[in-house]
Amino acid sequence: MKTTTMGIDLAKSVFQLHGVDARGHEVVRRSLKRAQMRAYFARLEPCLIGMEACGSAHYWARELAALGHTVRLMAPQFVKPYVKSQKNDAADAEAICEAVARPNMRFVAVKTVDQQAVLALHRSRAGFVKARTAQANQMRGLLGEFGLVVPQGIASLYRTLPAILEEADNSLPGPMRALLRRLLEHLKGLDLQVAELEAEIVAWHRQNEASRALAEIPGIGPLGASALVASVGDVHGFARGRQMAAWLGLVPRQHSSGGKSVLLGITKRGDSYLRMLLIHGARAVIRAFERKANPPEGWLKRLLARRHKNVAAVALANKMARIAWAVLAHGDRFRPDYSAAGAA
Repeated sequence: MKTTTMGIDLAKSVFQLHGVDARGHEVVRRSLKRAQMRAYFARLEPCLIGMEACGSAHYWARELAALGHTVRLMAPQFVKPYVKSQKNDAADAEAICEAVARPNMRFVAVKTVDQQAVLALHRSRAGFVKARTAQANQMRGLLGEFGLVVPQGIASLYRTLPAILEEADNSLPGPMRALLRRLLEHLKGLDLQVAELEAEIVAWHRQNEASRALAEIPGIGPLGASALVASVGDVHGFARGRQMAAWLGLVPRQHSSGGKSVLLGITKRGDSYLRMLLIHGARAVIRAFERKANPPEGWLKRLLARRHKNVAAVALANKMARIAWAVLAHGDRFRPDYSAAGAA
């Protein structure tokens, strides 16, 4: 019997397969080792293959698509309802096979090698930023144990610590001074890594037309633009801007029943890194807006007048995501004076 649909439960070494024919009857139920995967699917007639969007999923999607198969990636939370019994590799593969055939299933765009490389730069930079913050907090805490208080901020630490180390009248013993000098050098090294990775991201951003177009939107700089372009992939996977905002978790969470609609805080689904970049960008836009002597009338001013600043930042981030979708989907540039009525 010909296999028309295949579900693959990915792993590091052993992959579980579940295949069905055109009538939905099971024809394949087996496991493969990593070294056997490419040869097996090269012999298999082209079919629809479903996988969860997890580690190595984009790599295998590209490899199997090159062999002539149609590959679809799905978010794990959309596959889970199709697991019939207890969780194991065979049940997961069967659930994936069932889910990928659903006509209303939502799929994840397969990323290119270039997109994954840019996202790796972003993740590595975020890791160094987190380590830098942790290192600065540790140094500030160690100084506090000796009664030396340093103002918040890494810049304050850079400015204050050399004077503390040179001062002979404070209570710092010799070994502690040596340790702080070592930690300061480590902090500078982390700072250098962050700067170098950011320079690589900006260099990629300048060579990408879509990323440069997104950077023209207020609140979306080179970091946010490059991360959006690399993460979204094919923007036409979203029918409208609201779907992209929902994908980023920037829409209200619903808990409605019996005809009564209840909207709560944002869902916080999707990529937390992208959501963080958009919300931080929105905060920067709000700060710049508030510094103006006579801020212009408009949506943002009316929103700040009736809502808390944090709520306004999330709402503005939602709007930025929708504008980003429009720019990518229509190949247009951001226009501050754009209005739907004028366009119509």
